[in-house]
Amino acid sequence: MRPLVRPPRLAPGAKVAVVASSGPVPEERLQAGLDVLRGWDLDPVVMPHVLDRHGTLGYLAGSDADRAADLQRAWCDPSVAAVLCARGGYGAQRMADLVDWDAMAAAGPKVFVGFSDVTHLHQAFATRLGLVTLYGPVAAGIDFVKNARTQEHLKATLFAPETVRTIATAGAALVPGRARGVTLGGYLGGLAADLGTPFAHGGARGGLLMIEDVTEAPYRIDRLLTQLLRSGWLDGVAGIGLGSWERCGPYEEVRAVLADRLGGLGVPVVEEMGFGHCEGALTVPLGVPAELDADTATLTLDEPALS
Repeated sequence: MRPLVRPPRLAPGAKVAVVASSGPVPEERLQAGLDVLRGWDLDPVVMPHVLDRHGTLGYLAGSDADRAADLQRAWCDPSVAAVLCARGGYGAQRMADLVDWDAMAAAGPKVFVGFSDVTHLHQAFATRLGLVTLYGPVAAGIDFVKNARTQEHLKATLFAPETVRTIATAGAALVPGRARGVTLGGYLGGLAADLGTPFAHGGARGGLLMIEDVTEAPYRIDRLLTQLLRSGWLDGVAGIGLGSWERCGPYEEVRAVLADRLGGLGVPVVEEMGFGHCEGALTVPLGVPAELDADTATLTLDEPALS
């Protein structure tokens, strides 16, 4: 794992594009999210296909080709300083191969934000463009629209990233200790699904793995982690930060699985770090060198997430 290129921070008046990479976008929540962004003195632009619905597959926001075209068009627009995903769901991996990543690379660095299913694109931005990205709230997400902590942490990361170099959480040590490495990760199911694809990280060696998930029963979390273990993808990981496990069953059962599958790796593991599918979710930069301290439940970045 090597540090990635940090995009420029945002300034008041910056144009930000909103894209739908995955599932259908609720229009009312999208409008509420746009109002939040306008309140930050940003200029949000909604790409043409954000409110589309796939003709036969109701879990997709329009066709794969149109979603990919919106992402590429937004990224390659020199007037756009950041691209924010409207929601997660499912579908990002279906459109990732339709993006012209060479054209995206030529467009230069800018900010990319999203979480959940957007994990597939975070990996592509890391492996194809070599860019730091932000695992943070989506523009039409309930948490982004309604939760002040979520809004404030993302806003600080975008405009004044030096003020959030230490991400302090209410978590606790599942395995004590400190570790250094480059942050990577996302939602567990997406990382497992990406194994063997052209855009996946080659492995977590030397990295600080930040993972979470939603609506996965404990035995399925076991299966996903076991897949990462058996594939060798977790070999050499430096430390692990665990986010939320909303609607995954009683947390005691989830915790038992996490301890069983990850406790034997011999690296620090922090639980309940407050990112992912939870109320008041924090924004976690991916691709930045940092220190994970399990005893204080903090992630301290060596440098601000954005330049």
